[in-house]
Amino acid sequence: MNFTRKDILDMESLSVEEIEFILNTAESLKEISTRSIKKVPTLRGKTIVLFFYEPSTRTRTSFEVAAKRLSADTVSLSGSTSSMVKGETLFDTAKNLEAMNPDVIVIRHNASGVPHMLAKLVQSSIINAGDGMHAHPTQALLDLMTVKEKKGRLDGLRISIIGDIAHSRVARSNIVGFTKMGSEVILTGPPTMIPKGIERMGAKVTFDPDEAISNADVIMVLRIQKERQETFLFPSEREYARLYGLDRDSLSRAKDDVLIMHPGPLNRGVEISPEVADGPHSVILEQVANGVALRMALLYLVCNRVKE
Repeated sequence: MNFTRKDILDMESLSVEEIEFILNTAESLKEISTRSIKKVPTLRGKTIVLFFYEPSTRTRTSFEVAAKRLSADTVSLSGSTSSMVKGETLFDTAKNLEAMNPDVIVIRHNASGVPHMLAKLVQSSIINAGDGMHAHPTQALLDLMTVKEKKGRLDGLRISIIGDIAHSRVARSNIVGFTKMGSEVILTGPPTMIPKGIERMGAKVTFDPDEAISNADVIMVLRIQKERQETFLFPSEREYARLYGLDRDSLSRAKDDVLIMHPGPLNRGVEISPEVADGPHSVILEQVANGVALRMALLYLVCNRVKE
């Protein structure tokens, strides 16, 4: 197929065919990272702006590594180092960036909808690296890639997501992505962290963690996003770990071939114990590795799309 999409904004807008094409492209690019010289000239002469208004380790670094492995030039900006601290609006910042004629702007912002707004304002391709509590499409795509790689398929799987669903853009994008590809998604966590009506996105909800764990092919654990919580939604971290934390005891009730995933950063001893995070079922580091290949694929595809 010809990939003609200018922007990567969310999972809802991607078709099943586009998702499959992205995953296949990422798989073909993955071997570049295993070479002794980890660089190809594919995007030589292209400029990628990394504009991260929120803190990031994995996403920002993997986008930068991905761009450089394709020989693109990268420019990094953060909210604290841009003129936005002097009162410049996001609109003016974006238009000034566009005046420098970058090919792609990768943006992370704490306000939902910012990447969608920028996509209408600028000619450069926009890739959403996380906007508020709304969406994180590149994380969902790398999660799909990891599961497909390990399980050989996506349809018919049962994906359990445990934790702070209410504040998680990762959860929302994965609900859409996995259900679109034929998986069943089960959500569990404290009732205060399960938003009302989340079932309308296609997921099922249970407040019994054992039910979510015992039947799952994949268990995705989310951290508690204290920075987005205005009030305390659980008594204590110790209480949360006892009821919803994934440890050796709770994992013993899971399937023998279950996969354990986490988008990071991990809070060890709270939502996941060290022995589970580092255990044989964990594919957390594989997610990170696949993140580079997946983001290489997205940069390649939006830079080389068929111009309409």
